[in-house]
Amino acid sequence: MIIVDSYRCAYCGGCVSVCPVDALMLAETRLIVNADCIDCGNCVLACPVGALQPQGAEHAIPQSHRQVQREYDLVVVGAGPGGATAAQVAAQAGLSVLLLEKRQEIGSPVRCAEGVGRDQLTSFIEPDPRWISAEVSQAEITCVADGSQRTMRAAGGRGYVLERRVFDRALAERAAQAGAEVRVKTAATGLLIEEGHICGVRIGRGDFFTGPGEVQVRARVVIAADGVESQVGRWANLNLQLPLEDTLVCAQYLLAGVKIDPTCAGYTISHEIAPGGYAWIFPKGEGKANVGLGVQADLPALAGRPGWRVGATKLRAETVMDYLNRFIESHPALAQGYPVTLIAGNVPVAPSPSRIVTDGLMLVGDAARQVDPLTGGGILNAMTAGTLAAQVAVEAIATGDTSATFLSRYEEQWRASTGRKLQRNYRLRQRFPPTQRTDEHFVRAFALAAK
Repeated sequence: MIIVDSYRCAYCGGCVSVCPVDALMLAETRLIVNADCIDCGNCVLACPVGALQPQGAEHAIPQSHRQVQREYDLVVVGAGPGGATAAQVAAQAGLSVLLLEKRQEIGSPVRCAEGVGRDQLTSFIEPDPRWISAEVSQAEITCVADGSQRTMRAAGGRGYVLERRVFDRALAERAAQAGAEVRVKTAATGLLIEEGHICGVRIGRGDFFTGPGEVQVRARVVIAADGVESQVGRWANLNLQLPLEDTLVCAQYLLAGVKIDPTCAGYTISHEIAPGGYAWIFPKGEGKANVGLGVQADLPALAGRPGWRVGATKLRAETVMDYLNRFIESHPALAQGYPVTLIAGNVPVAPSPSRIVTDGLMLVGDAARQVDPLTGGGILNAMTAGTLAAQVAVEAIATGDTSATFLSRYEEQWRASTGRKLQRNYRLRQRFPPTQRTDEHFVRAFALAAK
């Protein structure tokens, strides 16, 4: 029986095409070998990355032309907007930087509605047509409650709908051009901790740039930008668990063949349509749009619904996909379109944890819950946090003090600036329970946050 090394497999499907007995199947993100395998070895020869071997054989590890060093000033885990920005800023300041991305393609899979405000974006990077799908100049907010509907339309603030796959890669390229070492399909699997102080990361066996076995990479500072599912923060014993009421469960289609205003971002706030969250329609040009919906995680599983609980296990009465499909079907302009992409994920709408730094470590972006609690937007917040964290890392390394006390300067700067606004928006979200978010005061605040 052939064995698949899931760490190395690039899901290219080449091995499937040479199997004589149909023993291989390529699922979305994994290769499956079934019992029909006859150990002919064709797939082993066809695999470009050495992910397939006969059972019992030693894996041949392809070696990179350039191995990871064993010591850096800064290691950044996660190459999204926050991590890539941090790596760029630190490298420009002269630090040796390693930027790690566990996936084989930076920017994929997209887990984002891709909308940003123009003015704040241009403070980080000059807009490039390669990664801008549409420019929006107006917003339409529709509120639906108790059988009535009202719509407000506002022109003014300019914004962009991005092509995140291209945008994220462009940010990582800028980091590399600044001098950072960028590694894809290279996952951090743990932290190096000495006397309670974080001093590096562990990279798992067989990564492309490390060779066989676990590699320990020392760093004077580590920045964790590894997303809502952040493992680095948990390894550092930071409390990152999200309450269900502070989580939006989201799904989104990229629909093609729709007829919408290409300059208008649409939002629908309704407890019936999207409990505790909202639906969005973001144009992407050429008859395409991101159409998605987020609901508060604890609301779809409603007490009293038939079969909502089995023993101690809660069951969801309806999935987010049910809400999204129903929303699309209720809009003829959307229902005529066809989905060419489906993405899903969770968005934290919680305040930042009480601690986002510890000795040798700082958290940025979704890992630090730096997301607007009203809209769920986080791209530019992550870039802001990445910049602040990198600047403090530069200062800490220059002074030789990477303690939590010194790194708390980042936390203080964050909470005194963007963090203050997000905290205010969280209090506003708490003030209006899900059934009351069509209130005029809440909608006005939402409109300001969505600009």
